[in-house]
Amino acid sequence: MLLLIWGIIKSMSKLFKRTKILATVGPSIFDEEKLKEMVYAGANGFRLNFSHGTYDERDRQIKIIRKYAMERGKSVAILQDLQGPKIRLGDVKDNHYDVKAGDELILDFACKEHDGGNVLPVQYNLAEKVKVGEPVLLFDGKIEGVMTEQTSKTAIKIKVENDGFVMSRKGINLPDTDMGGDIITEKDMADIEFGASRDFDYVAMSFIQSAEDVEHLRQIMVSYGSTARIIAKIETKKAVMDDEVLEEIVKAADGIMVARGDLAYEAGAEIVPVVQRKLIAMCRQHAKLCIVATQMMGSMVDNPRPTRAEVSDVATAVLLGTDAVMLSDETANGKYPVETVREMKNVILYTQSHSKITPLDKEVTGEYVNYDAIAQAVVQLADKVEADLIAVGTRTGSTADAIAAQRPNVPIISVTSNPRVAGQLALTYANTAYVRPYAENYVVELVQELKGSGYLKPKDDKKDLTVVYVSGLRDEEGGTNRIEIRKI
Repeated sequence: MLLLIWGIIKSMSKLFKRTKILATVGPSIFDEEKLKEMVYAGANGFRLNFSHGTYDERDRQIKIIRKYAMERGKSVAILQDLQGPKIRLGDVKDNHYDVKAGDELILDFACKEHDGGNVLPVQYNLAEKVKVGEPVLLFDGKIEGVMTEQTSKTAIKIKVENDGFVMSRKGINLPDTDMGGDIITEKDMADIEFGASRDFDYVAMSFIQSAEDVEHLRQIMVSYGSTARIIAKIETKKAVMDDEVLEEIVKAADGIMVARGDLAYEAGAEIVPVVQRKLIAMCRQHAKLCIVATQMMGSMVDNPRPTRAEVSDVATAVLLGTDAVMLSDETANGKYPVETVREMKNVILYTQSHSKITPLDKEVTGEYVNYDAIAQAVVQLADKVEADLIAVGTRTGSTADAIAAQRPNVPIISVTSNPRVAGQLALTYANTAYVRPYAENYVVELVQELKGSGYLKPKDDKKDLTVVYVSGLRDEEGGTNRIEIRKI
């Protein structure tokens, strides 16, 4: 049976995976050869976590990723993930402090050194945000407490509700606290300025609570001349408790990351599967990118194979129609980063080949009606004529995004004269993007080139590729106005 399954997977190796893989860069793949292997194994994008690392390291990683993406002949997205207001304890004496239910702790921003007592240093002034009665979770949720008193302008008192211990620099979660738009730190501002002058396709912002947070970030990025798209990380209780607020965030952003780790701490693990399903549907409806993240193949940090539950988790995200699935510790710190990408790719290919995407209850309603109408017609036509692929000429990526939102069952070959657009489309559902100078027949010529190289092959050993070709009469925004069926 195992040999049969392996044979099926090997036979699918030439297929295009429609759901993309975003891998986090960390110590496990800092080596140039490892990054090359990741590109060749099937990673479509790389997340650079700005909670760690130096600018020199980032410049080196960007250069390596671009080098091997070009060598491989594929577009690869690079995502800058801003730290945001990640609230942590400071240094705890001996890196360990025991607590019991009923203990009272003082969390003080002004405290610089822990003396072993109940006053603990924190890296954020909680007194400015946390109100009496609000929960305060220490050590990433392992210790639960409630704010009982503001003891000074820089300190709060909490009552501990369970036994345990805390350690230095562990995270603090504030599920009911309104950050009041104060989610972009001085460090983030410096990182945004750095990123605007570097080759980033996406910028992800942590702890988004409202559409206003997204617009504030966009204004800052525009002021620095950034052309990156914004990914709003959904990981706060405030963001997910009201569907109208959640939908406004989706509409304001260019994409969403379902950040399931902090979301579970902030709002409860039981809500995560429902929120994930809801967010994927909203992103599809509004033609926005959706990334599902955290512990997708967590056991592969230490093991060469995923668990059945993890395989099911990835397959579920694929069936719901997410654009991309993300690996965090698995590739940043794991023992088997390249193997994890390969395993995830196998799950995606098998799932998309044997099941259909869950249909939406609502029609896709992106930002532009013309794009939606064209996209719907293109996908229906591709199904009707049993096309091998959809080929798109696009300047801004909007046409390709709109077609992808319809979740076609065939690959989308997108051709653009803009390298930034190609990088952004690398994470978009079913898209493989290429950069070519605009010309009258640049899309058709590329498809002919790919067919000649053996990269594109007709179904059922047919001689010709059946292509639904979408283009415009000029290389400008909003110029898409032609749909053809081509035999190539």
